[in-house]
Amino acid sequence: MGKSPERKARRMTKRMLTAAMADMFAEYDDITLNKVFQELRLKTHPLKMLAADVIQEMLEDGYIEEGRKGHYHISAAQQSGEEPEEEEDTIIGRQFVGTLKVGKNSAYLLSNSRDLPADIFIPTSKLKGGHTGDKAVVKVVEWPGNSRNPIGHVVDILGKTGDNTTEMHAILAEYGLPYVYPQAVEDAANHISDVISEADIAQREDFRDVLTFTIDPYDAKDFDDALSIRRMKDGQWEIGVHIADVTHYVNEGGIIDKEAQKRATSVYLVDRTIPMLPERLCNYICSLRPDEDKLCYAVIVHMDDKGRVRYNKIVHTVIRSNRRYNYEEVQDIIDRELEKERHPYGTFRDKTAAPLPGDEYAAELMTLHRLAQILRKERFEHGSIAFDRVEVGFDIDEKGHPISVHLKEQTESHQLIEEFMLLANRIVATTIGAVPSKQQKVFPYRIHDLPDVEKLDNVAHFISRFGYKLKTTGDKQAVSASINKLLADVKGKREQNLIETISLKAMQKARYSTDNIGHYGLAFDYYTHFTSPIRRYPDMMVHRLLARYLAGGRSVSKAKYEELCDHSSAMEQLAASAERASIKYKQVEFMQDRMGQVFDAVISGVTEWGLYAEITENKCEGLIPMRDLDDDHYEFDERNYCLVGRRTHNRYYLGDPVKVEVSHCDLEKKQLNFLLVG
Repeated sequence: MGKSPERKARRMTKRMLTAAMADMFAEYDDITLNKVFQELRLKTHPLKMLAADVIQEMLEDGYIEEGRKGHYHISAAQQSGEEPEEEEDTIIGRQFVGTLKVGKNSAYLLSNSRDLPADIFIPTSKLKGGHTGDKAVVKVVEWPGNSRNPIGHVVDILGKTGDNTTEMHAILAEYGLPYVYPQAVEDAANHISDVISEADIAQREDFRDVLTFTIDPYDAKDFDDALSIRRMKDGQWEIGVHIADVTHYVNEGGIIDKEAQKRATSVYLVDRTIPMLPERLCNYICSLRPDEDKLCYAVIVHMDDKGRVRYNKIVHTVIRSNRRYNYEEVQDIIDRELEKERHPYGTFRDKTAAPLPGDEYAAELMTLHRLAQILRKERFEHGSIAFDRVEVGFDIDEKGHPISVHLKEQTESHQLIEEFMLLANRIVATTIGAVPSKQQKVFPYRIHDLPDVEKLDNVAHFISRFGYKLKTTGDKQAVSASINKLLADVKGKREQNLIETISLKAMQKARYSTDNIGHYGLAFDYYTHFTSPIRRYPDMMVHRLLARYLAGGRSVSKAKYEELCDHSSAMEQLAASAERASIKYKQVEFMQDRMGQVFDAVISGVTEWGLYAEITENKCEGLIPMRDLDDDHYEFDERNYCLVGRRTHNRYYLGDPVKVEVSHCDLEKKQLNFLLVG
């Protein structure tokens, strides 16, 4: 007599349940947790909690996405054409990252991938020297019908599990991103001459005698933009936004260009940069280093003292940067100068003291600062949205271990650079795009669609419990003004990060396209990316097409460039996911040294499987599993974003302050677990 479906369900392991749920997501477009319970006949509380855990892991792995609250579907990244008939076929030829377990006569790759329902068997002849505990990349080559496990070959050994470089490379490999540079591309870059000829200079406007400097993060090496400034005879300011002329050195269709096109972007992990271009180009030849002649493509503007652009032109230039600043140095200068303005007769600093580093250009920096703040104010008045998120940074030791966490906020020195880069990008896009329709030419734009109305309505409903309001209908400017008011109102409040996060999720993602619809978040009708060709391939495309069109050249293939735009957008998202994964890994590694410690936190998420809490001082987020809320049986109140105790009616709301103890750290899954304290 066969076992009943109910008895089968009761004996399900987590791996069996994961495979069954993966089948459901392949079959249905919309799934709720209750639907999983019904379809798989999960009637006991432990099985329901196990299913909730699997849903959460699938979300964190990017296998599924949440649409409406509590409704899930397979993620766009997992959908590539028609669904195959057999599950085995879906992983043939795919690569997986995991840890090797090597025995005398057999070896396996143990992977946490949601796509893989079983460990991968590896013939010992295909191990490439791998040993137990090594992180490896393995390609699945077959899955015999009579075998429980797919068969794979080792593609690469990344190193020992737990080693910092190994783990960072593993993150890149998980997202299909490169972690080494092809030697042939490096060799090609090494043969590029760094000599600037007189013929090169003769074809450019010479700015080598004009005050010019770069402002970048303190640890940056690829300086791809510089600002020049001088007062003109008519009293206006001539400001140059000079961008490294990468395409002067990189031939279209050449080996370096093809590699850059494939990568589409540099990837910035916690402790390293994986560059789009070979190091000789990005950190040396093209980098706008001080006291060296450099070739640039520039937007030159004439501005009056009220920040109005009276004239602009786009030209090739040669510059010689006078000084390399970092953001902290410039912010110190801005703070000192503003203090002097507030206390002109005070004793802010001994006038006989020697000038501080960088003060020799303080007047010019303050002029740029003042003009940038005017541009910024006007931008927001026209509907630009002020999403200035706090970023997490780490101080790491020589082995890559995180020893402290710092929060990176945007300062006025960042805004100085940002506003002039936005201005240059906008001028370039307008120059090509703002022409009669018959003269329109194919061009990569940076576009940003209107926010999703349903998501905005959900945000409005959620924030109402905190006493905030949000306008979700009306013209674009009215909605963006309401969003800005909300973001301003939550500044400094305990719910700031939470409301900023859910508001940001209601926004569409910016992307590249040859079909211009404008940029909603910036409130620009025309916008592109021109200012970072060292680290973004779309900027290289823009440089080439801009030079072509300004010289009177014909338009290019729309299909070809739309495909390049789609590829660049996809690679940008992959790079962002890898960056987030590296941050999450370092957060878990950092908290591993603090097991058992208690921290102030705020509830940052409420789900069927438990609470998420974010530690206030370092932004590390962890899960408080439902099973550990053992003082009552809690149920999820979807409408009010809270958990409610069935017996005590105790409630846990989003945004509630809590104290948590670090109870579990899983580096492999990049997951933290907390216990509620008190």
